[in-house]
Amino acid sequence: MSFRKESLSNISNLDSDQRFQSNSKDTNISDYFGRLVFGPEAIKKYIMRDAYDNLMQSIKYGDRIDQRTADFVAVGMKNWAMDMGATHFTHWFQPLNGKTAEKHDSFFKLDKAGRAIETFSGSILIKQETDGSSFPSGGLRNTHEARGYTIWDPSSFAFIMESSHGKTLYIPSIFISYTGESLDLKTPLLKSAYALEKAATDVCQYFDPMVKRVTTTLGWEQEYFIVDEALYNARPDLVLCGRTLFGNASARGQQLDDHYFGMIPDRVQDFMHDFEDDCLMLGIPITTRHNEVAPTQFECAPNFENVNIAADHNQLLMSIIDKIAKRHKLRALIHEKPYKGINGSGKHNNWSMATDTGVNLLSPQGEPADDLQFLTFFINTIMAIHDHGDLLRASILNAGNEHRLGANEAPPSIISIFTGDYLQKVLDGFENDEPYRLDRDKQKLTLNLPKIATIELDETDRNRTSPFPFTGNRFEFRAVGSSVNVSNPMTVLNTIVADRLIKFKREVDTRVDNGEDIKEAIRAILKVYLKKSKNVIFNGDGYSEEWVEEAERRGLSNVKSAPEAIEAFLSDKAKQVFMDNSIFTERELHARYNVQLEEYIEKVEIEAALAREIANTHILPAVLKYQDKLLGYHSKMGISGIGVSTKGVERKIRQIGDLLDQMIEELNNFNEHKASIDEVTDIAQKAKDIHFKLKPCFEGIRSVADSLELLVDDEYWPLPKYRELLFLG
Repeated sequence: MSFRKESLSNISNLDSDQRFQSNSKDTNISDYFGRLVFGPEAIKKYIMRDAYDNLMQSIKYGDRIDQRTADFVAVGMKNWAMDMGATHFTHWFQPLNGKTAEKHDSFFKLDKAGRAIETFSGSILIKQETDGSSFPSGGLRNTHEARGYTIWDPSSFAFIMESSHGKTLYIPSIFISYTGESLDLKTPLLKSAYALEKAATDVCQYFDPMVKRVTTTLGWEQEYFIVDEALYNARPDLVLCGRTLFGNASARGQQLDDHYFGMIPDRVQDFMHDFEDDCLMLGIPITTRHNEVAPTQFECAPNFENVNIAADHNQLLMSIIDKIAKRHKLRALIHEKPYKGINGSGKHNNWSMATDTGVNLLSPQGEPADDLQFLTFFINTIMAIHDHGDLLRASILNAGNEHRLGANEAPPSIISIFTGDYLQKVLDGFENDEPYRLDRDKQKLTLNLPKIATIELDETDRNRTSPFPFTGNRFEFRAVGSSVNVSNPMTVLNTIVADRLIKFKREVDTRVDNGEDIKEAIRAILKVYLKKSKNVIFNGDGYSEEWVEEAERRGLSNVKSAPEAIEAFLSDKAKQVFMDNSIFTERELHARYNVQLEEYIEKVEIEAALAREIANTHILPAVLKYQDKLLGYHSKMGISGIGVSTKGVERKIRQIGDLLDQMIEELNNFNEHKASIDEVTDIAQKAKDIHFKLKPCFEGIRSVADSLELLVDDEYWPLPKYRELLFLG
């Protein structure tokens, strides 16, 4: 029996009595939400009042934590964690590889008398040392310069992670080098959030002097695929790359549109309940689950949170999904394009800004045409995207998203903004001093059906083909890939909007200083911005070829390859916006460029090497074995003397033989290009050669292999097929 057939026979369906039981059975979510988080209630219970007030002040306004407060917090945090059953703690951080990292230490120590005690001090809470040379640094660190620091981030609450044999206290942290340069994704995110907070607050005070703080909010939507563990283990490409490098399209895929929002299979729903319970106990406000477009594709989403907390929670959720899937003998695929020819997975980032007075700055208060504050933040955001769309694209283009963008439910790599017809009319009216207001009576929809209520329509329809649509009270950055750490694109978005608001305020203040009325000054500058930036607004079909041609006429770039897109981080414009706002030094910016290129090179080289290996050691032997069977049949019929025609068999043998010759040729072509690229030392050139020369080689190998899959006896084919991965288990 082939490994594939053995895997199919071992599909790991669980009987109802084997399903995993929720830790929170028969309780309301509100009863256990945040149970494993050292949040405000636990903090208030476990630390002194003064320390509590100082910590809350730091969380709310960014005041620095003093040593005395840190000591009190550390004692309370340790006592809470130990009461919860924790024996160890770790500083949890996000290195430049986009993942999370942790080094566990025990509360257990020996005192001077050799007695066992549990201890945890403020200095240890604030700072831990780890090996800075062993993480990607993009050239910021030499190998022999190993010291790096993890530093507690008080704005993100500590939490407890459980395993089958113990519990550990996780302390969200940043990660910096000995010289103070950021070696992580969280440090620049915090800097960008602060930059936007200050810039937006200053502009808000034109309209409401009571506003003292503006926070950036984020609500992400996480898409992923589920596959049975037995089938996953029979696919080396899924195990090592997270996506299929081979596979012919299933006769039935997503063309019937019968999976989207369909009934969730019991086995998957059991898994969802299990991972959602873990998320909720860790304070992740997960609220939504549903089937996505492609078979075995699903989505979950939480409530909106502060951008820093949302970023932490998304990293945590991806880890939990992976862990709980294994518990259910499933595997979760977070890759942007696990299967060729069907829907890829994204992570839509719903982004907005909110004041401490309770106003969403991207939600019109009444008619948009009359809300100058809304128009100010709306148009400034449009201007920021117009000026720095290349940076947004660079922040999300990795090896996986390169496959996804522009195909099956994914926005194109052209960065544009969807406003909708209504807001477009509002903007046109604003530019031409002809305010446009919606006829609310026409926004009511009454269906000729008894008992069905009249509804009020939204101001505009949605556009799923736009990478950056406005959806009523937020912008939705739809181009973000499912595996991407949201800290990266949110750092870019926060920074470019902050930079634009700073420049906007400077221009307004100059006009006001020269005697102009403040509202007239604001209107005049916004009109200039709108005229400059409106070519980035597109309300049509972003998937169409017409848009590609129109975007080129408008001067919008369409960079599809990750190596070329990432170059945007080295532009003078990028240096200006990041350095002026103290997000990155020039060295830090160049380091991130290097890290993204290195990751791209490594991931594609792994895929390339594995494609060659699978072709040589799985597919070719299977095809030759089947061809040998056909040759044997042909030979027997030729000497049988019964006159049976063998022309069809001969034709199939030749067809397979021709494809085998093509595959050998493609493999030789691959080897030649790989040897040539291995000699390239310049990282930028190597990344481009891999994209433009090596990728076509192993895609050529795949094309031949996928053709052979349609010719070879099902019993002989070594890899689980798409119809099995997508519809079995």
